[in-house]
Amino acid sequence: MENSTPAIIFENIEKNFGSLKVLKGISGEINRGEVVAVIGSSGCGKSTLLRCFNRLETISGGRLVVNDIPLHQSNFNNQQLRQLRTQVGMVFQQFNLFPHLSVLENLTLAQRKVLGKSPNESVQMARFYLEKVGLLDKASAYPEQISGGQKQRVAIARSLCMNPQIMLFDEPTSALDPELVGEVLQVMQQLAAEGMTMVVVTHEMQFAREAAHRVIFLDKGIIAEQGPANNLLSHPQSDRLRFFLSRLMNYEL
Repeated sequence: MENSTPAIIFENIEKNFGSLKVLKGISGEINRGEVVAVIGSSGCGKSTLLRCFNRLETISGGRLVVNDIPLHQSNFNNQQLRQLRTQVGMVFQQFNLFPHLSVLENLTLAQRKVLGKSPNESVQMARFYLEKVGLLDKASAYPEQISGGQKQRVAIARSLCMNPQIMLFDEPTSALDPELVGEVLQVMQQLAAEGMTMVVVTHEMQFAREAAHRVIFLDKGIIAEQGPANNLLSHPQSDRLRFFLSRLMNYEL
């Protein structure tokens, strides 16, 4: 039977770095198959929130459950962490590819080390996802031989090879030249159309409008506004969100 519980549940979660309160008791849910874009100005807490979802950061307070795994419990252990990391994929601003490994080797390494797949099985899976992101012809290339957009597509394919149920994207296009952004967004839109649960921290408002079901606007560590993507971006209710959107180049309400 299909799991009907939300993919991510966060209740009154806080994150402090010393005396700095970055997340100030925010609550919400991400449903399975939903694409949620998280937007906001630099320093508002959006990347911190995303990193809490796969326990790269531990929350300072509140309740956080990701894919039925309780991340907030004090007895959270390495076995649960391993389970979480196989179920939740993450794509960063920087591509984090191993420069001394070929594209294919970058995709097979974690499959063999973490999932225990055979060399043949891992290569087959890697080739499948390279084809999915349009880069099968780059399988034997090394990261320095491909463009930034291609590196990010390889990073997405690497995450997909782990067969995740949730994908997290932390500003995946911010390190790219403008002309390379579209090829990455196209892959992400394809994933969204196929029903992948996705949380995307982004400044790409057009992507948020077209691919996201819902947008969460963070401001100074709180959820200042949220709602259906097209409605929220077309008709922001708060002066703060209107000001934020107006500052983004080429964005028109």
